[in-house]
Amino acid sequence: MDMPNQELRRLDVLRMYRLLDTAAEKSFDELTRLAASICDAPISLISLVDENRQWFKSRHGLDALETPREQAFCAHVIAGDEVMVVEDATRDSRFEDNPLVTGDPNIRFYAGAPLKVESGFNLGTLCVIDRVPRTLSEKQLEALEILRNAVVSQIELRRSLSDLEAVRHLLPVCAWCRSVKVDTPADEPEQWEPLHQYLTHTASVTHGICPSCLERQRQNPDQP
Repeated sequence: MDMPNQELRRLDVLRMYRLLDTAAEKSFDELTRLAASICDAPISLISLVDENRQWFKSRHGLDALETPREQAFCAHVIAGDEVMVVEDATRDSRFEDNPLVTGDPNIRFYAGAPLKVESGFNLGTLCVIDRVPRTLSEKQLEALEILRNAVVSQIELRRSLSDLEAVRHLLPVCAWCRSVKVDTPADEPEQWEPLHQYLTHTASVTHGICPSCLERQRQNPDQP
């Protein structure tokens, strides 16, 4: 089935953040543990909703790394901007036959807050889950939203650091002579060297003549 353009754009943004299938990170794991503690829930997750699955960037109290998207409570949350609370999944027509309700992990209670990034798209959720019907107090709901904001801040910080690292590897090349600025200690004068010399120092280089230069040489053999 074809996806709406808005969902295709959301998926593009999700992949742009390069979070899917990455290793566990302490900054995210601490937030899921804190969410579980504050909400007195045995399970807490940071989920990212991909095209066919929800994948867990961080998980507390659950062994599974991912579940099918069609079973994901979080897939319902990302359609809106508010925290979604399900007090008893067995009494909710959307979830009563869900395999995650009828089988392991036997979800009864669920509360999920959407992770909206700077572009305005929801990538996934911070959620808490319990195996018994219940609800959250106003203070717990407020805390869940605060922690959600902290997760989004970590996601944006992670992306900024990744972009900064990519920029750091760009070569500073003179627009006129194509010399390359060489890394030197801060207390030493700035140094530049010819591009071919720089490449010789940093990579294996072979020499050849491109077709355009060959043709130009045939047409003007007296020119260097």
